[in-house]
Amino acid sequence: MSDFNILHNPRCSKSRQTLELLQENGVEPNVVKYLETPPSEKEISSIVKLLGVSPRDILRKKEAEYKESGLDNQDLSDKEVIQLMVKYPKVIERPIVYSTKAAAVGRPPENVLDIIK
Repeated sequence: MSDFNILHNPRCSKSRQTLELLQENGVEPNVVKYLETPPSEKEISSIVKLLGVSPRDILRKKEAEYKESGLDNQDLSDKEVIQLMVKYPKVIERPIVYSTKAAAVGRPPENVLDIIK
């Protein structure tokens, strides 16, 4: 079992490129197809903390679900945003590579190299 996980969408070119880059560098991550198996509130909270960002910083604001879910409401607390991310996983930025010690958004894919070295 790998120390690394990737929130992966096989239909996304950046996600595929990031997975390939990890494999080329000897990392075989646990692939989490997050649209089929959304991360829990606890997992998202942990990822956000590892990234050192606000939950809003890893939202895909151009997805229809962003507005439909009410995530465009700036009055939502971080906890409420995370709850909606679990319910509407399509709004989570992808790919995200993470371990228990570090995380990186693979946009561009080379961003993940910093956490696997």
